[in-house]
Amino acid sequence: MRAAAFTDLVGPEGVRVVDQPDPEPARGEAVVDVEACSINRHDLWILEGDSAMVDADDLPFVSGLDVAGTVREAAPDVTGVEPGDRVVLCPNETCGRCRFCREGPENMCERFSLYHGGLAERARVTADRLVALPDGVDTTTAAALPTAYMTAYRMLRRADVTTGDRVFVPGATGGVGVAAVQLCDALGIETVGTSRSAAKLDRVREVGLDRGIESADTDEIEAAIDEPVDAVVNHLGGEYSNLGQSVLRRGGTMVVCGRTAGGTSEFDVADLFLGHKRIVGSTMGTQSDLERLVAFVEDGRLDPVVDETYPLAETGAAFAAMQERESVGKLVVVS
Repeated sequence: MRAAAFTDLVGPEGVRVVDQPDPEPARGEAVVDVEACSINRHDLWILEGDSAMVDADDLPFVSGLDVAGTVREAAPDVTGVEPGDRVVLCPNETCGRCRFCREGPENMCERFSLYHGGLAERARVTADRLVALPDGVDTTTAAALPTAYMTAYRMLRRADVTTGDRVFVPGATGGVGVAAVQLCDALGIETVGTSRSAAKLDRVREVGLDRGIESADTDEIEAAIDEPVDAVVNHLGGEYSNLGQSVLRRGGTMVVCGRTAGGTSEFDVADLFLGHKRIVGSTMGTQSDLERLVAFVEDGRLDPVVDETYPLAETGAAFAAMQERESVGKLVVVS
């Protein structure tokens, strides 16, 4: 089979399509014919050599978390999954033994990790991580869900927002940003989002953004937010964490899931405790979250934004587009 492998950790030019042996399922596993796999900032960090989990000794490395397709084969001990089933993969890898695996939520597993291997014609996966797709949900749409939409959905749950609340989404045109805007719109929550591009903000307004602020300057953004927000969905980190804290209402919550704008942030400690504000971290979501999102798509409450699709041979071009930050929503590799 063909796979789009990372052969050098130097950015998009390090991607090569290589031949690899066809996978065979071991106990508890299935092999999926991959029809779509979206890419994420997580993959790009690996490709740029900015991830501690992959180094030169691991090359060639096949990334790709968000797999959707059709089951080709399942191990004899697997139940509930059969060849021909249309599925999307929950990419969570958990130990199954710690208290979070026993009591939930599973994304807090003490040994939490993520699946890799979806940027290929076939993927060997843990069978009980597969979620069935209804007839009305196509695989390209499904592949957009796991990382970005699971993450945004879990962040909104951790922020404990509800209908009528107001949420600030810095970087509202990226994968998690668009997902947060769409989910808020579906839940009746007002959103304020930012981008340095007016054209990109216009596109996000079309899928539910209530107010867009065209700026990347944190002082300008803070001045433009005329009243405090109930929650902040922060996938950028860096200086946007201090901004998020500043615009939170008394007792509000900022949830942080990423570091695109920087791996360290400053916080106003006095404002934190005097304002009874909360800053919490969040990674991915749970498999039940993914199941809910698939149901949202099926019943028409959610239509994930796919900016562009690329054939497997052009996976490097997909990462180049992500690196250039010109896209709105998800980039998906299809076959």
